[in-house]
Amino acid sequence: MADYVKVGSVQIGGGAPVSVQSMCNTDTRDVEATVSQILRLEQAGCEIIRVAVFDEAAAKAVKAIKERIRIPLVADVHFNYRLAIAAVENGVDKLRINPGNIGSPERVRMVADCCRAHHVPIRIGINGGSIEKQFLPLYRENPAEAMCRSAMGHAKLLEDCGFSDIVISLKCTTVSETVHSYRMAQARMDYPLHIGITETGPIETGIIKSAAGLGALLLQGIGDTMRVSLTGDPVREVETAIAILRACGLRKDDVEIVSCPTCGRTRCDVEKAAAYVNEHVLHNKGYLKIAVMGCAVNGPGEAREADLGVAFGDGNGVLFEKGEIVGSGSYEEVLKRLVDLANERLEGRK
Repeated sequence: MADYVKVGSVQIGGGAPVSVQSMCNTDTRDVEATVSQILRLEQAGCEIIRVAVFDEAAAKAVKAIKERIRIPLVADVHFNYRLAIAAVENGVDKLRINPGNIGSPERVRMVADCCRAHHVPIRIGINGGSIEKQFLPLYRENPAEAMCRSAMGHAKLLEDCGFSDIVISLKCTTVSETVHSYRMAQARMDYPLHIGITETGPIETGIIKSAAGLGALLLQGIGDTMRVSLTGDPVREVETAIAILRACGLRKDDVEIVSCPTCGRTRCDVEKAAAYVNEHVLHNKGYLKIAVMGCAVNGPGEAREADLGVAFGDGNGVLFEKGEIVGSGSYEEVLKRLVDLANERLEGRK
């Protein structure tokens, strides 16, 4: 049993960086709409994309979709083993199923054999809202135990077919139950984990729940690939996932701006200053930590610890670079010099 799988060109597990996934909300049969959305998701930083395969036309469409996108394509199939096989034969890079609802052991074996022949891994996706009937009483008492037993049961169906190219997910709508389930899964199973909080609600609520749950897991080293599930444009899912990875220190590919929350000691408009820096520095050029601080309590210390920083006093500021004072001046002068220094570094000119 390997501790990683390959989904097209993307490795999940085995020490690879945590990859970001999303799922199209277009009708898969509408190739133009689906490809258009995937290209937007690619631009936002999505690394693996999933589509629903719910009938033969959708299964056939994945071939045309795959030809026009650059990131790996996953088929999401329920209840119908023929659609699972058709999606694989039409070129998907991964299959998301629950083997227990595909049908008889013979049908599970047919799907497993097809995936093996095409080098396609399978994600077993356990959701709290669709837990099997036999686990419902346990789920009401101990959701994590029920989710793990369900996942292990589905995995065994594939293992009995000699198939182990597996990824596991265990998603609930409740943050604490999801976190507990993944902790238990990591302790009991050796497969890579796809993490997420499912059905999180409206975008604002969903972002908060996802940040709380996924952040808790990532900071414990749990999770090999992730999806933030939001009700709305899936591009927001990708943007949020990347922001969570950056906040957890797992991606250092952009500018990080540290700014104080302000208080009665503040003698300048820190909010405006931070917004100015964020707007004028070059993004997606590499990692740089910039501190924008507004008073003498924490300001000088935070500014010294950052790559670049400014600590403002009453109408003026002191500029720091790698802990050393490199200038001072008015609010406007120091902000402009800060941005210039940052962009010189990001462009590789300094």
